Amino acid sequence: MNGIKLIATGSALPERVVTNADMAKIVDTNDEWIVSRTGISSRRHCSGDECHTSLCLAAARQALERSGIRPEQIGVCLVATLSQDFLTPATACVLQMELGLPEDTVCFDLNAACSGFVYGLHTAECLLAAAPRKYGLVIGCEVLSRLTDFTDRSTCVLFGDGAGAAVVEWNEAYPSLHGVLGCRGNREALLVPGVNTKDHSYIHMDGQTVFRFAVEALPRCAKEVAGKAGISLDQVDRFVFHQANQRIIDFAVKKLKVDPAKCTGNISRTGNTSAASVPILLDELVSSGALTSGQKALCVGFGGGLTWAGGLLELA
Repeated sequence: MNGIKLIATGSALPERVVTNADMAKIVDTNDEWIVSRTGISSRRHCSGDECHTSLCLAAARQALERSGIRPEQIGVCLVATLSQDFLTPATACVLQMELGLPEDTVCFDLNAACSGFVYGLHTAECLLAAAPRKYGLVIGCEVLSRLTDFTDRSTCVLFGDGAGAAVVEWNEAYPSLHGVLGCRGNREALLVPGVNTKDHSYIHMDGQTVFRFAVEALPRCAKEVAGKAGISLDQVDRFVFHQANQRIIDFAVKKLKVDPAKCTGNISRTGNTSAASVPILLDELVSSGALTSGQKALCVGFGGGLTWAGGLLELA
């Protein structure tokens, strides 16, 4: 056995709350339409001096402070994102400077869209096994309001900004994350054009295709993680699912036949924050005492790529 445990969490949300009533002033929509189709009542958007880097720093500092781990003890720093302030330097490299991490810390950003944070956990688990320092900092952060087409009511009501962070520790005596990761390449279902395109870099999404993929991938991934771990789903203390759409989550809970009380989320208040979704919810559960020492959270992300990723994370 060798793997990682969760030491501490942190999160950061922009101050500006954008309600469904606010969205109705921008595009032809209303609260009933949004809530019935997504479960979202409000989301957060960056304003003023708030940006991707500031959210990452706030979440990372909170997680480090709560962990009691000093910056010089960090061996790996990963940021899962698709909306960073710079293509280069990577946000993780900026964090190395701002947080005072050692110069030999492995630092890079990774993009697996909404699966990114769980991809990051698995990557950190592998890297820390060979690192001289066994603590890792894994962050999921998005500022999707920058990539949102506010004339497209099918997508603009979905997305929010935020960051979540986790400090993890690798130890040869710790259980494996039992990571399950995959990809089904598709650039039509969910796309954000890059720098070498004439199109605006807005999120383009085929909602029906993504929905059909999600309701299949989420429960399948959760079952595969439990199978690798050799446990039943009933033995999982908390399910931390990517907060994409409440209808997707409700469908998965019903298909998995698990206790809905173990699957509580925050999509009504945060919207879809992509790679930040799982760590923000994880921080809420840890901070509220809903997830305590020795308990296990089965985390699943799914989204653009099309990607999926799951893992069983134990709180130290």
